[in-house]
Amino acid sequence: MVLPQIALHVFKESVRDRVPYTLVLFAILLMASSYLLGQLTAGQEVKIIKDLGLAAISIIGLFIAIFIGIGLVSKEVERRSIYNLLSKPVSRRQVVMGKYLGLALTLFVNVGVMAVALYGVLAYFSYAAEPVVKAAWEAPALDPALLMAIGLIFVELAVITAVALLFSTFSSPLLSAALTFGLFLVGHFNADLRHFDQIVSSKTAVYVARTLYYLLPNLALFDVKAEVVHGYAVSASAIAWALGYAVAYISVLVMAAAFIFERRDLK
Repeated sequence: MVLPQIALHVFKESVRDRVPYTLVLFAILLMASSYLLGQLTAGQEVKIIKDLGLAAISIIGLFIAIFIGIGLVSKEVERRSIYNLLSKPVSRRQVVMGKYLGLALTLFVNVGVMAVALYGVLAYFSYAAEPVVKAAWEAPALDPALLMAIGLIFVELAVITAVALLFSTFSSPLLSAALTFGLFLVGHFNADLRHFDQIVSSKTAVYVARTLYYLLPNLALFDVKAEVVHGYAVSASAIAWALGYAVAYISVLVMAAAFIFERRDLK
């Protein structure tokens, strides 16, 4: 019962923080404004609303994951509140795992709220649109596939959260934020490293690129926003591979974070 208690404590602390509320509110307003922008582009309204909505969920979720994730451990150490927690019958490994689960729950709730807001905007637009206009849409306004795209966005954010947690165990909050954001950007272009041999002839450079390809997170696996917006099917095998990859990568990162935190001198 230790892990659920720590996770629930982290969730309550995150809920009290005004940052997630502000960011989620901004995302909801952005989705609502996308409806107005859609009115300016005849025939592309639904696509624009979906594009901006999914992008808002991804970006706002990223900021929540980074700015809360980097302080999960470092903030506790700076405030010395970690000593009160460790004085109880709980190990450092359990602390790390519990904090990760708590932030994952926070992200899940925030992403869920933004998903409801997006579907609300789309439902209003679908209700007001003429049948002739609906027939020209590439995909229905209330396409269930949107839930798949949003779900993979959450999985991607869960990976980023694990990255932020790892950095927070040994570096400052500012450096952790910079490194996490950098890996987020690199992760979306990680697939290019696999074909680096087509660009350069140096075997050493190719070896380094291949090594980085397997070490760095491949976040492109979770990006199906374009396919969903345009109504293209996403194979079940691709989704299964993305989920399996995320579970394995998150497990490694959380275990590495626990390993580092267990050996860190808190004095």
